[in-house]
Amino acid sequence: MLERVTATVREHGLVRPEETVLVCVSGGPDSVCLLESLVRLRRLFRMRLEVFHFDHRLRPDSPADAAYVRRLAARHRLPFHLRVADDAPGVGASVEAWATGRRMDAANEVRREIGAPVLAEGHTLDDQAETVLLNLLRGTGLDGLAGIWPGEGERPASSLVQPLLDVSRADVEAFCRSLGLRPRRDPMNDDRRLLRSAIRHEAIPMLERITGREVRATLARTASVLHQDRLELLRQAADRQAAIVEHDGGEVRFRAADLAALPRSLAARIVRMALWRLAAVDDEVAPWTSDSVDAVLDLAAGRPGRRRDLPGGRTARRDRVYVRVTSPVETIEPSTEGGQA
Repeated sequence: MLERVTATVREHGLVRPEETVLVCVSGGPDSVCLLESLVRLRRLFRMRLEVFHFDHRLRPDSPADAAYVRRLAARHRLPFHLRVADDAPGVGASVEAWATGRRMDAANEVRREIGAPVLAEGHTLDDQAETVLLNLLRGTGLDGLAGIWPGEGERPASSLVQPLLDVSRADVEAFCRSLGLRPRRDPMNDDRRLLRSAIRHEAIPMLERITGREVRATLARTASVLHQDRLELLRQAADRQAAIVEHDGGEVRFRAADLAALPRSLAARIVRMALWRLAAVDDEVAPWTSDSVDAVLDLAAGRPGRRRDLPGGRTARRDRVYVRVTSPVETIEPSTEGGQA
């Protein structure tokens, strides 16, 4: 276990000396294994650890999870940070998506408060395999099939890392047993009405019966290969973007002829990256949908004078030089001068 975690951290440059790592711990086997592994490796990597737990309040006994994690942190004399959800998923909303969003928002808030550049999660090789199949069903393309990122050595000021991504769930369970630990169990992980749980308990075992072999490592390896392709495409898009894209408040402009001359996969990536910057907190639909990207590319390849309506009240129109995507209300740059709120 520790050898594999060490190899993953070193291969991807997940932690730098003297950095503080905020470890997300739900109390389940994966996150408990993550914490116990990092505790044993903290001197090797010269890192400081703090513990974060988010209570989603989705189960009546969820406070017991928080108490369990608090005791783990105290045992290792680590600072403990607890945040509790102040709302619930809406009717018809994805519980998993809501829970992930609220947890990550709270974790990043704590990370900023304590000045930790690294946020560590306990996703495993099994989670990677499930994510590949889940995103295949969702039609997410290369971004989704590349799966969960382990983290990159050439990273920004803050980074989300996955030190257990090369470790199987079976090895996690064995590691916890070897330490005499009794992690908490979330019954939602066995609720087959949830798509990820159905993939875990039904789809993957069925694929293994059909093929007569283990498929989790194969799916994870596929994600790793596609991840490298995704990084290269991102690099090329970033190199070309400055010459093609201009931002002005709530408007983004694309040089139509230059955009249309690029291979479609590269052009689509540039458009998606640019539209991402137009996202607003209250967007019900992300501005970088496939339909939005296709609309911009269609306008770039066509004649001037046309326009298309995009999600969120945005408009794309083609003039002689540009395809202009405009938000319904232009972004107001924050004032640099003091004043009353």
